Amino acid sequence: MSSSASRPPRRTALDALHRSLGATMTDFAGWDMPLRYGSERDEHLAVRTRAGLFDLSHMGEIAVTGPDAAALLNFALVGNIASVGVGRARYTMICRADGGILDDLIVYRLAETEYLVVANASNAQVVLDALTERAAGFDAEVRDDRDAYALLAVQGPASPGILQSLTDADLDGLKYYAGLPGTVAGVSALIARTGYTGEDGFELFVDPADAEKLWQALTEAGAEAGLIPCGLSCRDTLRLEAGMPLYGHELTTSLTPFDAGLGRVVKFDKEGDFVGREALERAAERAAQNPPRTLVGLIAEGRRVPRAGYRVVAGGEVVGEVTSGAPSPTLGKPIAMAYVDAAPGAEGVGVDIRGSHEPYEVVALPFYKRQK
Repeated sequence: MSSSASRPPRRTALDALHRSLGATMTDFAGWDMPLRYGSERDEHLAVRTRAGLFDLSHMGEIAVTGPDAAALLNFALVGNIASVGVGRARYTMICRADGGILDDLIVYRLAETEYLVVANASNAQVVLDALTERAAGFDAEVRDDRDAYALLAVQGPASPGILQSLTDADLDGLKYYAGLPGTVAGVSALIARTGYTGEDGFELFVDPADAEKLWQALTEAGAEAGLIPCGLSCRDTLRLEAGMPLYGHELTTSLTPFDAGLGRVVKFDKEGDFVGREALERAAERAAQNPPRTLVGLIAEGRRVPRAGYRVVAGGEVVGEVTSGAPSPTLGKPIAMAYVDAAPGAEGVGVDIRGSHEPYEVVALPFYKRQK
């Protein structure tokens, strides 16, 4: 069996368009994706102040349908999916039997017995395999729908106005973590509002054959508002400023949701058993008695950028580890997220960058919160 490393990366329906725009492409989770089109900083600031347009077609869509769809998802995932109303979405996780996080997910309830599970690109196959295995005994179908969708996202304060000019859908009535079917620029779409940048914005799930038409329509409609195409690089700095976790950095199989400070997504009060329940009950108890490392924000006093894996030190002792780090265009300084032992005091900490302990201020997350 050939390893995924030897396979050529997959290309989205917008691949030729990205190249025509001069995008710098990169292999991300087995997909050839745009990293940036021009300046990462300009793309980041466009999303913060105007609007940015992203191709997120690498995300993994999995349909779960049938009479027992809700019961299957309640068993397979840690959240209470049965309580999600039609047209709404929920952030949740899928864990192993030992409580380790396999992935964090968004689940949309499209109809009474129809759900769309959206997994991270790097974990889509793992999630698909786990859901398929866990479906045994349930009257429900798990279907790989990754090829059925292209996914575009418009993010930033100008995004509602741009999108409203192309659709009759009631965007004002579309709440955060909701999704509704509609038509955008003549293209049938699932219009969602879940965002990963700290800004308001929308995700548009469409047929891959319609992706280019929709991209061009959004580009034209957003030109006056200052919308520009944005790559994965600024998506990372945007989510970092917003204190949002990234799988493989803040979330891994070696952590439970309680270790990650996200125990609130685990719903022990839902009906029936679910995968990982016993291990997660123990993890919740441990966290209550002896809190695990805490995820905190670090703001640099100097100019050196911390990277994932760098050690956090205080009083000559290693007290934690950086999980994500980058220059922050909004703050104008390097920032990082790190898991640390007890939250250090206001005196701050050092980050070991090639043997030098660079000073960092410890702050609560997020670094950036948009004005409502």
